[in-house]
Parts: sequence; C-alpha cells; structure tokens
Amino acid sequence: MRAPLEKLFPKMGIGKYAASSGLLRHRLCNISHSRPLSSLSVLPSTIPKHTTPQASFPAFQHSKHPTLTTTRAASMKALVYKSKGTVGIEERPQPTIQRPTDAIVKLKHTTICGTDLHIIKGDVPTATPGRVLGHEGVGVVHEVGASVEGFAAGDTVLISCISACGACHFCRKGMSSHCVSGGWILGNTIDGTQAEYVRIPHASSSLYKLPDSVDLPSAVMLSDAMPTGLECGTLNGKVKPGSTVAIIGAGAVGMSVMMTSMLYSPSLLVMVDLDDGRLAMAKRLGAHQTVNSRVGKEAEEKLLQMTDGQGFDAVIEAVGVPQTFQLCQELVAPGGVIANVGVHGTKVELYLDKLWDRNI
Repeated sequence: MRAPLEKLFPKMGIGKYAASSGLLRHRLCNISHSRPLSSLSVLPSTIPKHTTPQASFPAFQHSKHPTLTTTRAASMKALVYKSKGTVGIEERPQPTIQRPTDAIVKLKHTTICGTDLHIIKGDVPTATPGRVLGHEGVGVVHEVGASVEGFAAGDTVLISCISACGACHFCRKGMSSHCVSGGWILGNTIDGTQAEYVRIPHASSSLYKLPDSVDLPSAVMLSDAMPTGLECGTLNGKVKPGSTVAIIGAGAVGMSVMMTSMLYSPSLLVMVDLDDGRLAMAKRLGAHQTVNSRVGKEAEEKLLQMTDGQGFDAVIEAVGVPQTFQLCQELVAPGGVIANVGVHGTKVELYLDKLWDRNI
C-alpha cells in the first residue's frame, strides 16, 4: 500500500506518490539530519579542473593556416567521495544525456543523508572512490532525452532516491528499489545529486513535478527521508490504530517514521535516542513519550513499564548499530513486529532463542 501525498501533506498540494515503493533502506539515522544546501556553487574548490580528451590539446597557430581553437566542456562543482574518510569539492564536466530516457536536472536543493556518511566510512562497497555523492534533491529540468514523457526543460521537479524503469519484474511487483536497471544508483553506482547538475535515468518514472506553491527546501524531505520512514518503518512495522510503537533513533528518517506513524493513530508513540535535543524535537513533533537510551538497562525497564511489561506492538530500528537492534528484540511484544530501517555496516545478532516462542 502506498499513501497518497495529498493525504500525508495536504498543504503541499502534491497529488503524486513520493519515492518509489519498496525502498532499499540505506541510512544511519542517528547521526545526520537532512540539511538542505541551497547552493553548491558557493563551496570552494581547490582541485584542478578536469578536461575532456579533446580539451587537453592546446590551441595552436601556423603562419599558413587559420587559428585552431578548442572548447572546454561545461563544468560544475560536485562533492566527490575520494577515499575512506575523505571527500572533496571538485570541478567535473556537466552530465549529458546518455540514453533517450535520461533527463538532466539543475539542482536547487540537495541533502546530506546518513547513507552518504556510510559511504564515506567505507560501509558501501558499491560506491567507489571518485563517485559524486547524493541521492536526494529538487531542481529544474535542464534537458530531456527523446523518449522522456511528461517532462520538459524548465519544469520544477522532485528527484526520487530510487530510479525505476517501471517495466521490469520488480517494478511491476512494486519493488522499485530492486529495479534491474535502476534502484538506488544515484550517488552509489552512478554520480549523484550533491552537484550542480545530475543525470536522472528513467526520468519519466523517477521524477515528480512540483507545483509553484511548494516550498522547495521542505520538498526535499519527500525525495527519500519521508517515504522511507513511511514504507520501511510505518508500513513494514504494521502500525495501526491502537498500536504501541517504539522508534529507536531520532534522526531524519526516525522522525519521518514518527510523523507518518501518527497518521495511523497509535495509542502510544515513544521516541528513543541518545540526544536530548533530538528527543525534545520529537516531543514537539508529536511523540507521546521520549526516553534517553544512554542510561542502558534503566531505559529498557522504563520503556517496558510503559506497556505494563508487555512490550511494543511495533519496534522500529532507525539507527543501524548492533546495540539498537538488540534493544528492539528486548522491547517487542509477543506477536509484534520489528521493522529495520537503519543501515548496518556490521553483522547483528538475531536472538531466535528468545524470540522463537513469541510469534515475532
């Protein structure tokens, strides 16, 4: 099931769905809010400009021939993953149409996602050094390929973090994150959105028009964080009226899980995090209760007391570390659901010896 955006965000006037169904979760939620970068062009660059093979030949003159000159390819600034723990701003050639289904979008706003931090830490082997980071953004269509339908230069658009062909086996099943020629590729296996321009494959089904009334920095949240919170957290957690819900991790996606869970009228909605500032924000946004997990076993006991020792119907992990996944297993009620949203860079243990008789 996918909830229409006009239901989720009635004031924004968007009548389409956000990032495609079945999102591949790739975020460490407790370490980074999404932070719009209103303009990448102001960032300094100390890296020499790249040139195309043609541009590397110098212009020259000969007394008996006219002057020959070359034209440098249009360039842009981009945030590039260089090596484990290292990123930098580089001058890169602007992307061009490679397939008739491509579009080129000029970015207005992008974000720094927790997944980008995972890449920088070396946790995502498919993202290799030299990759332009980023998979979220809003911008203006600069150019479209011959086969792109529904979009034209000048359209203001939301970029889905998932590129979807719309026709393969997985897309037809509503699992676009596993699209055989797409999925999570932006900022992963192809250059992404933390640049002045980006190439969008399968543009007809991977972009969404935005009305003029939409606040663009707010709309960036619909590129990944909010739909991921809805699908991977709220829906996979089977939140429903009267449910008791605990969310572990008050980052951007954890907050998105909380806000979309509120649409299903849970009887108890608790946010758990190490940061008091984030917990205060969660309370302002609608959490019924908050618990700082820094106190360890005491926090676990406090959480269980909220449910008279029965545990929570839905426990949603939005951090991506072994300790928080273990906490989820301690908190889930018999017959409950653990929904994992966080990106795990290391192995975690599933305690089937404790869960096998609890209908988890």
